[in-house]
Amino acid sequence: MARIAGIDLPKNKRGVIGLTYIFGIGRSTSKMILKNCNVDENIKVQDWDDDQLSAIRNAINEIKTEGQLRSEIQLNIKRLMDIGCNRGIRHRAAGRAGNTAPVDGSPWPKHVALCRRSVGCGCHKHAPQYAHPAT
Repeated sequence: MARIAGIDLPKNKRGVIGLTYIFGIGRSTSKMILKNCNVDENIKVQDWDDDQLSAIRNAINEIKTEGQLRSEIQLNIKRLMDIGCNRGIRHRAAGRAGNTAPVDGSPWPKHVALCRRSVGCGCHKHAPQYAHPAT
């Protein structure tokens, strides 16, 4: 089992899929890493030799992954909250207990009203139909 960036990669997966188990590395980044290291992306992780593994480790060390990336994301969120922009305000509201306002700006009050009406499985299809009062 290969251990890269503190993560045990699954040995029975292809290399391009196995690298995505590392936080911060997706499919396109894993393809780029394997291409730069001259490793075929269809080779399974257990079949990598020591030279290929060390080349992949060196390539991943140049990219922000795992703890470094998580701390950078948290600092960015804190910066948004400190300057008081709209995204920062919504992050601050989402941090309170019981209040989960979406950060992306989707219509939160309407969503909550629909969810509160739902009964049973939680989907809107099975929600009771209330007659709206005439205005």
